[in-house]
Amino acid sequence: MKLKYFSSLALVTLTLSLAAFAKDNHSGNFTVAENVRVGSTTLAPGDYKAQWTGTGNDVKIEILQNGKTVASAEGTIKSLPQPSPYDAVTTKTLDDNTKRVDEIEFDHRSEALVLAGE
Repeated sequence: MKLKYFSSLALVTLTLSLAAFAKDNHSGNFTVAENVRVGSTTLAPGDYKAQWTGTGNDVKIEILQNGKTVASAEGTIKSLPQPSPYDAVTTKTLDDNTKRVDEIEFDHRSEALVLAGE
């Protein structure tokens, strides 16, 4: 009888762990060191989290800070030739000299987010 309960408990724990891991595959943390734009929003220097839904060329991205959505954008998923050794944010300087987030790579992940330009 104890073995049956233990097996059930182990199965529930494994299922919850896999669900948490799967959700985490669609989010990652990053830091910006200067003002950058995501969509029409300017992000101040600081720590952020990107969460996205969708796959391939149809990705909806939300940028969160302290658990609140502060910006959103559309984008794509880009496969990297090898996992990124660290978190990295690539920016593009616009005509008005502001910087826009172009790509976000996440530590030890072989996929990056490419944000759509305006």
